[in-house]
Amino acid sequence: MALEDQSSAELSKGLRLLKHTCLLADTLLSSLIDLVPSWISSYIRWCPTSAEHLEEAERKLLSYVKLPIRSMFVSVDSILGCKGMHQIRTLQLGPGRSAAADEERVPLVLVHGFGSGVALWLLNLDDLAQDRTTYCFDLFGFGRSSRPRLSRDPLEAEYQFVQSIEEWRAQVGLDRFVLLGHSMGGFLAASYALRFPERVAHLVLADPWGFPERNAPRPALQLPSWVRVVSTLLSPFNPLAAVRIAGPWGPRLVEKIRPDIGRKYGHIVNDDQAVPHYIYHCNAQTPSGESAFKAMMTQYGWARHPMISRIGELHQGVPMTFIYGSRSWVDKQPGIRVQRLRPESEVDVEIIDGAGHHIFADKPDQFNEIVTKICRGADAAEKTNRSLADADEREEREQREMLAQLAH
Repeated sequence: MALEDQSSAELSKGLRLLKHTCLLADTLLSSLIDLVPSWISSYIRWCPTSAEHLEEAERKLLSYVKLPIRSMFVSVDSILGCKGMHQIRTLQLGPGRSAAADEERVPLVLVHGFGSGVALWLLNLDDLAQDRTTYCFDLFGFGRSSRPRLSRDPLEAEYQFVQSIEEWRAQVGLDRFVLLGHSMGGFLAASYALRFPERVAHLVLADPWGFPERNAPRPALQLPSWVRVVSTLLSPFNPLAAVRIAGPWGPRLVEKIRPDIGRKYGHIVNDDQAVPHYIYHCNAQTPSGESAFKAMMTQYGWARHPMISRIGELHQGVPMTFIYGSRSWVDKQPGIRVQRLRPESEVDVEIIDGAGHHIFADKPDQFNEIVTKICRGADAAEKTNRSLADADEREEREQREMLAQLAH
């Protein structure tokens, strides 16, 4: 028995050492990209990536979008714990109507999920922006946006993301808009709506991550030994550390691990490597947002602070729609629970048959149709609200004029 205990202790010690060694390797590789001058790093770079590579990969995918794109970097500051000015990569599209006509349409803002970026909306942008101004941006720490060191505290990291979205909104000059977030972006969109409900005309959550509470953990003996070993080995890693540790084999690794991603875009994108290479270059650089996401989740991918425990506090005047894929791994029950939590509010649940987690790419036509319908509903609601506000203003003005006449 003593020998078994000693062997177990040695194995545990060995696993801890391997964990810290791998974590150090990922951290050092990420840091070298920032510390080594570019003319030297081009010779010794382990990861075959750069800002220029990512820019070119993004450009290639966006070339398939038919509508004119206004691309820009929006400057933000005053982000908790992030000194200085930072940039948020932004795309703006629209139908090119007159300003007066555009005022009748509520803008749409798209927030991507974990490990993604603006270019992966390419199957949606032409349809969604055909009758309204549509924005999408790379989240802080992802894509071509700035990658400052973000907090390792889960609530503080969440707040930094939300604060960056609000700073972005203010700089772009939006008042109210339809806010759509996918996966991790759905979690952050919900968090934003909780803090700034006056800005959200409709909250759309596409297969959102981070809603359910963590299930009661199974007894250790019920888990196969290999699951416990793999979980132990991977727990210190950033989720996509393997992409960077793989170095020059990273692009091929992305293609091998997720060959389905490229196929989702195959009917539009005629280069099989374009999508996986974009995903690679989005995630092979400094893992700023990735590290913050890791801080926000527990082992096996649960949120440390599940949104389901907070979403009931959302202002009842904010309508919501959940959109799930019928084949997705994301739990659909939170959408049903939110309907019960908000009986006085509009909460719809849509399920797209045959779609997986990437519903916007799996079934783009159905997804675009649902979102367009939501946006047009928001247009009608905003028009009604403006009419009511104008009527109230007229009534107040008439009362003031009447009082003024009586005073004379």
